Amino acid sequence: MPTNYGSRVFTEVVKELQERYGSRRQYERLRGQSAPFDQLSEDEIGFLAERDSFYMATVGSSGWPYVQHRGGPKGFLKVIDPSTLAFADYRGNKQYVSTGNLMTDSRVSLILVDYPRRARLKILGRVSIFEGEQAVPWISKVKDPSDPAFSERVYVIRIEAFDWNCPQHITPRFTVEEIQTALARFEQQLQALEEENARLRKQVSGKRTGS
Repeated sequence: MPTNYGSRVFTEVVKELQERYGSRRQYERLRGQSAPFDQLSEDEIGFLAERDSFYMATVGSSGWPYVQHRGGPKGFLKVIDPSTLAFADYRGNKQYVSTGNLMTDSRVSLILVDYPRRARLKILGRVSIFEGEQAVPWISKVKDPSDPAFSERVYVIRIEAFDWNCPQHITPRFTVEEIQTALARFEQQLQALEEENARLRKQVSGKRTGS
């Protein structure tokens, strides 16, 4: 049965801490008012389509958590349907820590951040890993045909819950592309002013020569 994000992460110890520090009643009220978040809406789908990176947490058989950064072109974490995500796993440093962890515990936690907007989406899910012939049907769904990079496997994530975080303490950061886009209008205005300035200089110079 679908449940909200808090029901997965608010353990008894966490609830005791919330009670001690005065936030338990607030979260209980929110739980009663909100519907289970296990089906992505247009807001989440649009948000995911613009992300070019995310952080992924897994837990190994040693009990230690492992957090990995994943990056790629915008939207490389594909929305297959409102409850399924998938992405291609490209060859990296060949440590295979995340892959190994997921073979013993399929649970995964993702966090995706839009730094300029200070928006943060958290996702809990279970991962199925497809390699070789099993991965073939998925490759066309997750990989850009023009991308020459070799994909070793495909991660398919069945979403169990997700939640939006508050923007508090997120420092706005901007990519080179975002900065260039923001500056484009000012660069055009500067170029127009420089051209106008050159034209006026030429006119003034011509008048002086004529005199």
